[in-house]
Amino acid sequence: MQDATHDTLDALRRGDLAGARTLRLPAAGLTVLPPEIFGLTDTLEVLDLSGNALTALPDDLGRLTRLQVLFCSGNPFATLPPVLGDCRALSQVGFRGCGLAEVPGEALPPRLRWLTLTDNRIAHLPDALGHRPRLRKLMLSGNRLRSLPDSLAGCDDLELIRLAANRLDALPAWLPALPALAWTSWAGNAFEGDAPRASAALVPFADLDAGALLGEGTSGRVHRALWRPGGTAPPRPVALKLFKGTMTSDGLPEREMEACLAAGAHPNLTGALGRITGHPDGTDGLLMPLLPPDRRVLAGPPSLASCSRDVYDPALRLAPAALLRLVRGLAAGLAHLHARGLLHGDVYGHNILWDAATGEAVLSDFGAASVLPDGPPGVALQRVEVRAFGLLIGEVLERAPADFPEAAALRDLARACVQAEVGARPAMAEVVRAVG
Repeated sequence: MQDATHDTLDALRRGDLAGARTLRLPAAGLTVLPPEIFGLTDTLEVLDLSGNALTALPDDLGRLTRLQVLFCSGNPFATLPPVLGDCRALSQVGFRGCGLAEVPGEALPPRLRWLTLTDNRIAHLPDALGHRPRLRKLMLSGNRLRSLPDSLAGCDDLELIRLAANRLDALPAWLPALPALAWTSWAGNAFEGDAPRASAALVPFADLDAGALLGEGTSGRVHRALWRPGGTAPPRPVALKLFKGTMTSDGLPEREMEACLAAGAHPNLTGALGRITGHPDGTDGLLMPLLPPDRRVLAGPPSLASCSRDVYDPALRLAPAALLRLVRGLAAGLAHLHARGLLHGDVYGHNILWDAATGEAVLSDFGAASVLPDGPPGVALQRVEVRAFGLLIGEVLERAPADFPEAAALRDLARACVQAEVGARPAMAEVVRAVG
């Protein structure tokens, strides 16, 4: 990685990158922005400066008139650079894990769509944040926020907000009323209630033979493993998730473990068999059922262009029977979670593992799960997740025949789930009855 980065830096300085639209210089040891970058003013759209030693950006950064995406995560900035507001085309800004304490209103570009400020020291956000009408995705987990600017109540396009591991005393009443909001999380704030109690087996790591890596996400790695429970029980193939122990964009790994265990057993949720103990490095981990090898993710995660929406394989086509089974199963899984007082927070195709032949599916990844508050606030937040489910119905219908018998009813259901009036959306229990 470092050799490739230095090769890119050398090429930039020689002038070999003329016309480049993307420039990536992660972990290059930079303390100042290379002036040769301004030779790309007419073309540069994406600039990645993550993992360097930058503490400021040049006052004339606005000369990069085509710059749309800027990543500066892992640089020791104390303040979000005010010069960002001069970048007229800038829509995506990432300053994760920088030690940021201040966010001036003038640092927020006018076309801001996606802002990542995860894992900093921010205690206050400016009112100007709510005056960015294009804002769709806001990542704020792992800060010191006690409140949010009320101006965000006017962000009618905001679809995703992450608030886990802050110091919020409560969620603002306007949050679940946002008409486009579909994905949120707040675990790890003082007001969050306790997750439902779950009796979980404690599994010594010595009883496991860890095998091949099955997958990796922001919070951990999942391995195939053989569980040897001892006694007369035969060895059992399982999935073993080992957590990285660091803050993710969704929240804290320990909250993910608690939620996964609290969710209990359901055929359409990955679930958990137990929590490991005695790992030689002190690593936390969960045992989960091993899914059949033909299970695949339904979609890829959002891209820079799609922002808050998953990216599907253009060749994907769903047979009506498989689509119906997928929708019914996921509705049942979400209704189960809501009944247990949990919000999944990340109902996306990229978190669904399914069998394309049969439509059997499970919802995975509880990294954004949160405990629902009691009463009307909890009901309203459930309806936020109903919107995420409605969007998912629409996405899979786009990849199926248009005229199968149940298609029209599903399209009507999707419209009901995503309607702007949050209180008029059906509960997940009603959705289950509608698709049953």
